[in-house]
Amino acid sequence: MAARIHRPIHLGLIALLALAACGSSSDMQLYPTAGPLAKETPPPVIHATADTTEGTSGALRFRLADRTKCSGTWSALAPKVVSKTRGVSLTLRGGPGGKFDNSVESVGGINTGEIYAVCKDGTVVKGTFVMGSSTTSGTGEATDTRGNTYKLLF
Repeated sequence: MAARIHRPIHLGLIALLALAACGSSSDMQLYPTAGPLAKETPPPVIHATADTTEGTSGALRFRLADRTKCSGTWSALAPKVVSKTRGVSLTLRGGPGGKFDNSVESVGGINTGEIYAVCKDGTVVKGTFVMGSSTTSGTGEATDTRGNTYKLLF
């Protein structure tokens, strides 16, 4: 009987861990600056979702102003420095023994990136952006094959 009581708790923990493994996502906005959409009053803002923003690339999903579904990829060039430490530690804090450490750090500065998405109707949206190292914010420009140009902010 006790196993049946704990079973929903275990299933809940498994579901929670699965959701946590999905990674984080960030919102992007595409503001029309030229083309047919920029002439509308007010111009429609396209809201996109970029997945796995803690990494250097991931999925991109959004709908155009006419609700056409689009999906693609974002990717950023984020140089990293990898350092490894191996040796004997004679510190009093951690006690004597071996010290092993691996770390990965982003190099400071500005990183460049690209977005590329294909919509259900064949429209292609592509663009470039810059973002600060160790941040999930940036700015750029994108165009689509319908003749629109967008300011990309995230």
